[in-house]
Amino acid sequence: MRTYHCFWLLFWAGQPHQSFLTPLSKRTSGFPEKEKVLVLSGNSRRDLHRSKRSWMWNQFFLLEEYTGTDYQYVGKLHSDQDKGDGSLKYILSGDGAGDLFIINENTGDIQATKRLDREEKPVYILRAQAINRRTGRPVEPESEFIIKIHDINDNEPMFTKDVYNASIPEMSDVGTFVVQVTATDADDPTYGNSAKVVYSILQGQPYFSVESETGIIKTALLNMDRENREQYQVVIQAKDMGGQMGGLSGTTTVNITLTDVNDNPPRFPQSTYQFKAPESTPPDSPVGRIKANDADVDENAEIEYSITEGDGYDMFGITTDKDTQEGIITVKKALDFENKNLYILKVEASNTHVDPRFLYLGPFKDSATVRIQVEDVDEPPVFSRPAYIMEVKEDVPINSVIGTVTAQDPDAAKNPVKYSVDRHTDMDRVFNINSGNGSIFTSKTLDRETLLWHNITVIAAEINNPKQSSRVPVFIKVLDVNDNAPEFAMFYETFVCENAKAEQLIQTLSAVDKDDSYSGHQFSFSLAPEAASSSNFTLQDNRDNTAGIFTRKTRYNRHEMSTYFLPVVISDNDYPIQSSTETVTIRVCACDHRGKMLSCNAEALIHPTGLSTGALIAILLCIIILLDLSPALSCSVTALCSKGRGFTLTAFLHSSTQIRTFT
Repeated sequence: MRTYHCFWLLFWAGQPHQSFLTPLSKRTSGFPEKEKVLVLSGNSRRDLHRSKRSWMWNQFFLLEEYTGTDYQYVGKLHSDQDKGDGSLKYILSGDGAGDLFIINENTGDIQATKRLDREEKPVYILRAQAINRRTGRPVEPESEFIIKIHDINDNEPMFTKDVYNASIPEMSDVGTFVVQVTATDADDPTYGNSAKVVYSILQGQPYFSVESETGIIKTALLNMDRENREQYQVVIQAKDMGGQMGGLSGTTTVNITLTDVNDNPPRFPQSTYQFKAPESTPPDSPVGRIKANDADVDENAEIEYSITEGDGYDMFGITTDKDTQEGIITVKKALDFENKNLYILKVEASNTHVDPRFLYLGPFKDSATVRIQVEDVDEPPVFSRPAYIMEVKEDVPINSVIGTVTAQDPDAAKNPVKYSVDRHTDMDRVFNINSGNGSIFTSKTLDRETLLWHNITVIAAEINNPKQSSRVPVFIKVLDVNDNAPEFAMFYETFVCENAKAEQLIQTLSAVDKDDSYSGHQFSFSLAPEAASSSNFTLQDNRDNTAGIFTRKTRYNRHEMSTYFLPVVISDNDYPIQSSTETVTIRVCACDHRGKMLSCNAEALIHPTGLSTGALIAILLCIIILLDLSPALSCSVTALCSKGRGFTLTAFLHSSTQIRTFT
């Protein structure tokens, strides 16, 4: 028959802050009224676990944060083998055994030596055993039990952030979500209400509200206007114990900013603006600035300016300064005080980004009147034309007036003007000007064939204030008159063969004229009177501005007359008729039967190819010498001189330094 021994673990209750035993399925806030005894033996698992009702009697509870001066009593181990004679020894092992939890080895009393904090460690697993003090052998199987630390409300709720920052558009509807704050409580959420957090608003009403369970902050007031107040500081409290009295609490600050929407139209601070602009203000120059105020910011305050009407609509423009949102009024066209000295404009300022939700507030634009007074300035004289073109015949006498320039002072004073020629444009002083009336006249003779155009600059300056001056270009064209006689187009030197026949053409003549001819030049050719009857040659006018020279007789003798000088008269057809006498040189030469020139009494005429006949013969003789001698020899002509009917050729044979002379 097997004997079973029991091991008793007793937990004492009835004193504050001491441990107590209770099943997990039933939580109580009080203490057991009587002592509970746990019997641990070899079949203790079967005896102590009642799975049908899910009771676990090996779990024990101990309150945290014990504040007494003595050790906190946990419970008592007792074995039915203990006869009270000190033969048994109780030992404890597991979490905190020997340090946090100690046991009286004689009595089996268990005590906690330190304050326990559930937030640091909520459960301790321990093992208890009774052994024979003499043999050291266990008299009972080792039994495991759990000590759970009962929570007390010793932790206040903590927000996840010390400061929250949020923003919402101004004019938001009531109930608009702003931000959600969150607080956590380190206490046990499964035991009591220590960790049940409730949110409330301490500061920020009536503008905002907070949902007590979620911590969601919402708007609570309609039409909150950023322009009236932009920043709000809301203080939210999180309190545990479900918000009941005695619960712990924590707070956080929520900084809420209202962001801008375009709910304000631009407004001019005054209805009329006045500016002054000198009439000398150049185009695109600013006249003044105007600014419409907009209580909004950033793009909601961007303004576009425009001129909608007024008598200066085409004289002035307006643009927007993107940095200052000012309207810059500028000059578009040149101003003239004498023509108009006052302009009235209507300027409109409108938002570029309009929010349709706020159109009910009215038109997002405003208008103002701008008066611009044009101021008179001392202006330089103004010429009647931007440039002058004049014409003058080249044969006019000196001091002849060729034209007049006119300039006037545009100012109301109408100061008198004096004129002068810019001598940098008339270095030769060909022209001059009457300083009083602006008439330009010649001071030197003109020649169209030398210079066709004269470009000068005339200066007009106020007599009382010479610094006020203007300049104008004057282009003077010199017109042609028939003051140049026609002349040969080139120098004519020709020859006639000794064996020439009568009426034979020996030269064609042409002429040029430096003058212009509006209908084209028409030249006439004739022999000079002194040569017309006694000449050995005749001249025929071809009526096409050319003429031909013909022989009058048969055969010429170069020994009797080697050179003829034929005077030719050339006349134009303009008025007055101009004519000149040109000379044609005719040499008498020996020719072959085909009429080709062989030699002349004077220096050789230039061959059409560019070489004289004598030079060609010298070249041929050089070739003959080279053919007679070695092919490696070379020949060069060093001198060629006319000598009666023949010539002298000196050839050098470079290989043998021989010199041969041919006549």
